[in-house]
Amino acid sequence: MDIASIIGIVVGAIVVVFGIIFDGKAINMGSLINFYDLPSIIITVGGSLTGLLAMNSVSSFVSGFKSISLALKLHTIDEGETIKKIIDLSNIARKEGLLQLEEAANDLDDQFMKKGVLLIVDGTDPDLVRAILETELSCIEQRHKTVIGFWESWASMAPAWGMIGTLIGLVNMLVSLDDPSSIGPAMAVALLTTLYGSIIANWLTTPVAKKLGVNNSAEVMMKEVMIEGLLSIQAGENPRVIEEKLKSFLSPAQREQFAEGNEGGE
Repeated sequence: MDIASIIGIVVGAIVVVFGIIFDGKAINMGSLINFYDLPSIIITVGGSLTGLLAMNSVSSFVSGFKSISLALKLHTIDEGETIKKIIDLSNIARKEGLLQLEEAANDLDDQFMKKGVLLIVDGTDPDLVRAILETELSCIEQRHKTVIGFWESWASMAPAWGMIGTLIGLVNMLVSLDDPSSIGPAMAVALLTTLYGSIIANWLTTPVAKKLGVNNSAEVMMKEVMIEGLLSIQAGENPRVIEEKLKSFLSPAQREQFAEGNEGGE
């Protein structure tokens, strides 16, 4: 599990609850009941979810919710290890020939890299290899963006439905001004729907969308590294030249770690 995401969500909930129950001098647990209003929940949560359902199919609606596990899952992408694998493949190709890469491909866990290696072994034209791999990468990225868009849509709709609830509450309040007992419940709906919408957007949906976006960017970058590395191998470039080319994808800190890792392995 991604500890940062878990801590962010849990501590965020704690901060909100603490702000509700702490009155400046003491903890008052009874204050929590003041922030519970069923009509507000139905309007904000129910309304935003029906909007999401209307813009998605049932299957994509369900899969969109399931994708929260991707944001909470720890994604460990070792850029240095990926480059090292490519350099190892380039050494095999340089010493033993491209055909020997087929055996090495069986030991690869990444299916994208494995597919590229097998295309090279089959003697596929370099332009076609690039086209095939970039098409697959584009499809992967599009699937990721669809999932990210689900959470971004909810992040924008929740506050909007909160505002709708606020307007409903204000209308009910203005209509019933002659009945003082109805003003409180109407105001609760007016204010709590806005609160609920803001919490959904800023505590859950926006962070999930951003985390999925970060994971997508990291995965796309590494697959671009694989494409460039595999095409360089096919072109017969020197492993040292390939290494320097692929290191350009890394930040200065990552380059230092990569260099230290290679020194440690030598």
